[in-house]
Amino acid sequence: MIESQSVKADAVVGADGRGFDGGKLINGRKRHAVVDTLGLLLAVMVTSADVGDRAAAQVLLAQVAAAHHLLALVWADGGYTGSLVEHSLATLALVLAIVKRRDDMRGFVVLPKRWIVERFFAHLMRSRRLVRDFERSTGSAEAMVYWSMTQLMTRRLARPRPSRA
Repeated sequence: MIESQSVKADAVVGADGRGFDGGKLINGRKRHAVVDTLGLLLAVMVTSADVGDRAAAQVLLAQVAAAHHLLALVWADGGYTGSLVEHSLATLALVLAIVKRRDDMRGFVVLPKRWIVERFFAHLMRSRRLVRDFERSTGSAEAMVYWSMTQLMTRRLARPRPSRA
C-alpha cells in the first residue's frame, strides 16, 4: 500500500526543504510511505509538500521493487492514477491497483485496504517527534520514521502471547 501524509514543518526547516500542499493547505513536508499488509514499513521518502504523489511514487516504488523482489502488487488511492500505473507495470513489474470510492458512497467510509496505511500514519502520530516535522534535513526526517516503526515492531515482538490451553 502506498500513500502520502502532509505534515507541518517547524521553524528550523528551511525554505528550500518545505513546500505548500494546496490540497490539504499545509506548509511543510510530505511523507510518502509504502507499507505491507500488516502495516509495517517497507520504505519511506520525505519531500517538500509541493511534490506530487505520482512523481514521488515513481522514485519510491523503484526503491521498493529493488529491495523487495517478491513484491508484485501495490494498492494505492485515486491520486496515483494515470501513467504511473503503466510505468509501474512496464518498468518495475509491479501491479499498481487503485482502490476507488464508489459513486454511491456519501460521507466518510472506510475503504478496503486503505485502512492499513491510515493505521500506519496513526502509529506515526503517536510519536511526539513526528507530529510535526522538526528535522532540518529530509534524511533525518526519514530516519525518525524508521525509528518510530522500529519501536512499534519491538513492542509487538515483546508482547506476551496468550497461552494455548
